[in-house]
Amino acid sequence: MNKKIKNLEKEIKALEKQGLDTSSLKTSIQMLKKDYQSKLTSWERVLLARSQDRPSSIEVINALFTDFIEFHGDRRFGDDGAIVGGVAKFHNHSVTVIGIVKGKDMEDNVSRNYGMVHPEGYRKALRLMKQAEKFKRPIITLIDTPGAYPGIGAEARGQGNAIAENLFEMSQLKVPIISIILGEAGSGGALALAFANQVWMMENAIYSILSPEGFASILYKDASKAKDIVDDMKITSNHLLKLGIIDRVIEEGDHGLAEDFHEVMTQVNHFLLYELNAYSKMRVKTIVKQRQMKFRNMGDVDYEK
Repeated sequence: MNKKIKNLEKEIKALEKQGLDTSSLKTSIQMLKKDYQSKLTSWERVLLARSQDRPSSIEVINALFTDFIEFHGDRRFGDDGAIVGGVAKFHNHSVTVIGIVKGKDMEDNVSRNYGMVHPEGYRKALRLMKQAEKFKRPIITLIDTPGAYPGIGAEARGQGNAIAENLFEMSQLKVPIISIILGEAGSGGALALAFANQVWMMENAIYSILSPEGFASILYKDASKAKDIVDDMKITSNHLLKLGIIDRVIEEGDHGLAEDFHEVMTQVNHFLLYELNAYSKMRVKTIVKQRQMKFRNMGDVDYEK
């Protein structure tokens, strides 16, 4: 949130302690916050999506679900700390939850590989998704990654194949899939968990085939021009909703996602319960066809909008 607005809020609290009526000032602050959110540039939204303060997939899992049991490993190579997944309860639904996790500090970032998933992470996710299909559990994926890990070891262990296999299998899974983009969603690394019936985005999240810096490096041979080309990339939630690439934008509140986290999760809880109840009454063939048609129709999107 804008520092000037935060300073004004501190001054209002000081006035309240003096017993003064601040109701009109609070109304003005609310209007300023809404105005500030509406005027954020695309680059400012990129910075918010990458913020270290942004709640992680683990925090979202703890806020939305109960009785979460985490599973580990892909039964081929090992475990990947960038992927957290398991089974949980959501109201009257048993669900499978899979999240890509960035770290909160240096030690955590190293163990989570900065949210860049290895092939064993994608295979772990697919193992959980196939298990969800077997036991007829809806799948919820939470995404926050700059992209799949591009290292030599990951390539040697079949990174491209792991992503492609996820896409192929997700296109045919007989249970509903809802994906929620929390922060960054970069390239095939994000899409490998976002081939879903519905894709939702936090208001200040981004979803792209390439980072703005990578785009600028290719187009201008200068990564510093990243902030100048974000609008052309159309990677923010408002652009992608208009294009029909995503299905819902989740507002982050007047104070931003970190400060209004519980209020935002109340929104997500409501939307998720409504959709899962609707899918529970839907035929399997309809669920699969809806997901397939969603992605087939993306070829008709007018990206000049």
